[in-house]
Amino acid sequence: MASIRRTLSPYHDRPYQNGESPYSPKLFPSPKYSSPLREFGAGVRRFLGYPSRKGPPSWRRTLFYRCLFFLFLGFLLGLSPLGHVDGDDIHRHDFSFEIKPPAVNIHQNDDLGVVERQASEDRPLVGAVSFGERMRYDLVPRKQLIVVTPTYSRALQAYFLNRMGHVLRLVPPPLLWIVVEAKAESMETADILRKTGVMYRHLVTAKNSTNIKDRGVHQRNTALEHIERHKLDGIVYFADDDNIYSLELFQSLREISRFGIWPVAMLEQSKNKAILEGPVCNRSQVIGWHTNEKSKRLRRFHVDMSGFAFNSTILWDPKRWRRPTSAPIRQLDTVKEGFQETTFIEQVVEDEGQMEGTTPGCSKIMNWHVHLEARNFDYPRGWLLQKNLDAVLPIK
Repeated sequence: MASIRRTLSPYHDRPYQNGESPYSPKLFPSPKYSSPLREFGAGVRRFLGYPSRKGPPSWRRTLFYRCLFFLFLGFLLGLSPLGHVDGDDIHRHDFSFEIKPPAVNIHQNDDLGVVERQASEDRPLVGAVSFGERMRYDLVPRKQLIVVTPTYSRALQAYFLNRMGHVLRLVPPPLLWIVVEAKAESMETADILRKTGVMYRHLVTAKNSTNIKDRGVHQRNTALEHIERHKLDGIVYFADDDNIYSLELFQSLREISRFGIWPVAMLEQSKNKAILEGPVCNRSQVIGWHTNEKSKRLRRFHVDMSGFAFNSTILWDPKRWRRPTSAPIRQLDTVKEGFQETTFIEQVVEDEGQMEGTTPGCSKIMNWHVHLEARNFDYPRGWLLQKNLDAVLPIK
């Protein structure tokens, strides 16, 4: 059998020199040109400076080739697009995070008002996360209103304060109601203020006002001292409790920069007439005054106490408004009736050029000064009936 295998072997007749085996590598010589994959691998090894059979490579050449390789690789990666195409826009989600809310209505409810805002896709909501573009804030903080109201014990005090409190409750915040009483703090007034739901400060003046025609002078000065001492920032408005106010008036107060003024309708039941008192304006510029009182024509400014408002920083920051003196701004108790307003305004502004008409042309009446008083009227303490009333007609 062995002789048969040797006979059938194709390599039987070939002589083998030096003990070569029929399975020696030389019997399977490599072709003249190797495969492309092997050539690429060999080229990469030579490119990176790996050692070959010819000898060790230079370390400088190795470092140069490696740096060149990674530079070329980074160049290719930089040319490749990052992201996807959605319609006509290209959104790069790899480096930008953007939240576009749908079109909704935002209702911000509070105790003193409702604020509504429309939001759409082209106007992102406040607080949305967006790193690709600048945030847009549409909610501008409102100016604080500082409403000063002097009050005293009388028959219609509870009615006036309740009516005033309900009006101020409808005004959007921030609003601070400073109520000043004379001599002592009454429990009835404190109870009314707590129930209104308005942010308030209850003050008392110790000065005697019996000899002064306008008994609210010292009460307003107490509020001015409080604003100046605590440096309250806002628009100061003297609002007596017996006047009638529209909500539009409080909205226009927030547009005042320094000193705002408007006409007031003064109604007198005893004389059965109405007097218009205040500025005549050309747009927002004051060019004249309304007045029908002969005894008050000598006044510099013809305006009612509830017909103007001013920036509170005038009281405690005179350098900002370039006031010629740093003396405290107060109402004077030595002037006669009807001149309290003009002597006070003369301390705040120099002339009509520093005044602002709140409505276009000062043509709209937004509050009314009503001289309504109940005299010789007995009312129960705290408006509580301690005993039943006497029956006039029996119940059938």
